[in-house]
Amino acid sequence: MRIIRSGAAPVGIVLALALAGCSVLESNGGGGDAAIDELSIVVPAGPGGGWDQTGRAMQADLQEEGLVGSATVTNVDGAGGTVGLANIANATDPNTLLVMGLVMVGAVETNQSQARIEHTTPIARLTEEQEVIVVPKESPYKSVDDLVADIKENGKKVSITGGSAGGTDHILAGMLMQAGGIPSENIGTKLNYIAYSGGGESLAALLGNNVSAGISGVSEYAEQVAAGELRALAVSGEERVEALPDTPTLTEAGYDVVLTNWRGVVAPGTIDDAQREALTSTVTELAESESWQATLEEKGWDDAFLAGDEFDTYLEGNIAESLAVLKDIGLVR
Repeated sequence: MRIIRSGAAPVGIVLALALAGCSVLESNGGGGDAAIDELSIVVPAGPGGGWDQTGRAMQADLQEEGLVGSATVTNVDGAGGTVGLANIANATDPNTLLVMGLVMVGAVETNQSQARIEHTTPIARLTEEQEVIVVPKESPYKSVDDLVADIKENGKKVSITGGSAGGTDHILAGMLMQAGGIPSENIGTKLNYIAYSGGGESLAALLGNNVSAGISGVSEYAEQVAAGELRALAVSGEERVEALPDTPTLTEAGYDVVLTNWRGVVAPGTIDDAQREALTSTVTELAESESWQATLEEKGWDDAFLAGDEFDTYLEGNIAESLAVLKDIGLVR
């Protein structure tokens, strides 16, 4: 199976408190030439992960380019992003963006979240990034074959850490098991997946040699790979990545798996067409700016900008496709 470039929660309490102190965005509201005075960017995960990096990069570049008067970032952690999703769906502030992506698509299904992405207003897909499979520097695994063989033999004695359950990292782990010859119905008894909501936590587990392997976006682990603290076994895209030129793709390693993680932003489901247009225009200007293009290069993110009806259509298809994969590998029944 190949995925190419895909890639009842409590409502209101945490985010309402977080946003209460933010004087939230009114169009044409005193931010100089910026159409949006104050923008609130909600990251539905802890610090250090890909969503957090995306939100903070947006904050810096939006302000650098003068596209908003000011931007704040609030972390609202929990349940693969679905706590933040539950709050954003019915938020009343029109100038709020929720960072999300393929991880959330999976988490909605695996957490059986009452709040769904369909309850928000899609704004834009921004980036996509390859995943990388890594092990601690002391690990005996020299290749993906070594890792898969040990899982086949020792099952849940081998642990793989990554992001939230049902997210991109978890999906890739399951697909790797399938491609390695483990039947879908047996993956649940073989795969010991340890989920963390933030990349910083999974990195700490790896550096502490507390887990056997880890899966995350290339940008989250590349620095520690370069420093020799982690060993990269494979990347998940169609081609090798510039940040890890010596690391083979899973296809090169003999596994028929291609998966990339995408990230984007949505707005409250309550906004009107004019408010959506203002946010979409601002994010489009960001995507075309020199600051954002420099950020993409620095982070190793691929530009995957998509907005308007095209993003709506893509998101609908991605949700359906991801649900099918989650069922195939036994994460959703």
